[in-house]
Amino acid sequence: MNRLSGKVAIVTGGAKGFGASIAKTFVNEGAKVVITDLDVQQANVVLDELGSENAMFIEQDVADESGWENVFKKSIERFNKVDILINNAGVLQFDDAEHVELDQWHKLLAVDLDGVMLGIKYGIKNMKVNGGSIVNISSIAGLIGIPNLFSYNASKGGVRMITKSAALYCTDQNYPIRINSVHPGYAHTPMVDAYPEMRTDLEALHPMKRLADPQEIANLTLYLASDESSFSTGSEFVVDGGYTAQ
Repeated sequence: MNRLSGKVAIVTGGAKGFGASIAKTFVNEGAKVVITDLDVQQANVVLDELGSENAMFIEQDVADESGWENVFKKSIERFNKVDILINNAGVLQFDDAEHVELDQWHKLLAVDLDGVMLGIKYGIKNMKVNGGSIVNISSIAGLIGIPNLFSYNASKGGVRMITKSAALYCTDQNYPIRINSVHPGYAHTPMVDAYPEMRTDLEALHPMKRLADPQEIANLTLYLASDESSFSTGSEFVVDGGYTAQ
């Protein structure tokens, strides 16, 4: 349908899961896409599917600030501009408030919160003249507490709030950049499917009695990346099969 015709998007964590589905959806809708990830082998598999004329891959650790300017520089050199940034890269760990270990806390927040913060920072820097859309992939864990996801709760709640702060900053500065967050429930991604013993219990948490397909998250992200969502900024969009409606 070419809903992103003429647009250029950066998708972090684009080698698998939500990121890969988002990248494929964007290309199918007419965008040029830059995927970033640390998994070079899997990223090249996705790149082959997207086609070299439509996409490129840049190896990136989103928690390393020094790499962000390079990502935008190479993206603009290849495709002349960046209109869309999807801050999707993330990691998961199980912990709780009593037994959390500080080093593991810092490792998770470095990727899941610092990485999004840096994406927002460099996204604004490189997009503030021509404008565009920044979409931060958060989680239902950014909306509700989950006892065994203590660090993850902190990171995803942080993503929700820095999204709002950054969105308001851009409006205050008259930058034509919209910034929103997406909050998926549990979905069939490598992160979740790595725990097959939990699948039945996770499905039961959702009133729709199933996990999401990554395409369902990609579809919502497509709306926010497109001009169709032109009056949406600083908002949170939930796609969770009814989980947080209970």
